[in-house]
Amino acid sequence: MRARGISRTGVSMVGIMAALGVAALVAGCNSGEDQPLLPHQVVSASGDVTGAVAQFRGLLGDPLNGTTPGSQAAGRREINWDGVPASFTDNDALPADFFNTRSPRGAVFTGPAFRVSDRNLAEVDPSYAGQFTFFSPQKTFAVAGSAVMETEFQVPGATTPAAVRGFGVVFVDVDRQGSAYLEFFGPSGSLGRFDAPVQSAGSPLSFLGVVFQDTVVTRVRIVSGNAALGEGVRDVSDGGREDLVVMDDFLYSEPQAR
Repeated sequence: MRARGISRTGVSMVGIMAALGVAALVAGCNSGEDQPLLPHQVVSASGDVTGAVAQFRGLLGDPLNGTTPGSQAAGRREINWDGVPASFTDNDALPADFFNTRSPRGAVFTGPAFRVSDRNLAEVDPSYAGQFTFFSPQKTFAVAGSAVMETEFQVPGATTPAAVRGFGVVFVDVDRQGSAYLEFFGPSGSLGRFDAPVQSAGSPLSFLGVVFQDTVVTRVRIVSGNAALGEGVRDVSDGGREDLVVMDDFLYSEPQAR
């Protein structure tokens, strides 16, 4: 079963799907066998996503632990890209472990390369200046050379493997249902795939976050569109053939050692 956003119409769409105690089956598990969908909650929105993000923060819990090293007893971590220094901005040089070594938040990325932009990726192609926007001023994020990345979790500031119970992303410019999604993994394989909602009229922002009942998520696959950004590559809404998507804030529960 593929879980999808609850609402797809209106300028502001906020939905929670409570699946506590549901024994649905999810396709696409690493083991090749169907696995039961664990109890979870989904928060999704498009248009004005401020309320959905606040709601998801409430599910993850307080406080915001910032860059405090070590696993904290409660709370959450967030990445909004705005603290990334100029040396790693508007280029493909962001280190994959930046948010666990230089800015300890327990997140390590896997992918070809990573770009933080303060120009909404217009340095890649000028058409993107009118295509993308930010949620939290004023930097956005994209995978360089791909539309797929993974985030694994470690104890903040250490290399000890960790797990979280919830993770969410603000996506920018989702034009097609299913082109942007999160797939969650635990030690036994896939915990489910969840689609980000398509953008609404008046704003290109979408939000998707999932919280599980237990701390079981060891990595998350993030798919942001149907193709990689590149010079001359246009979005489907701008004469192109593919749905190009970028990202802003990442939010997740406090990583706990496993």
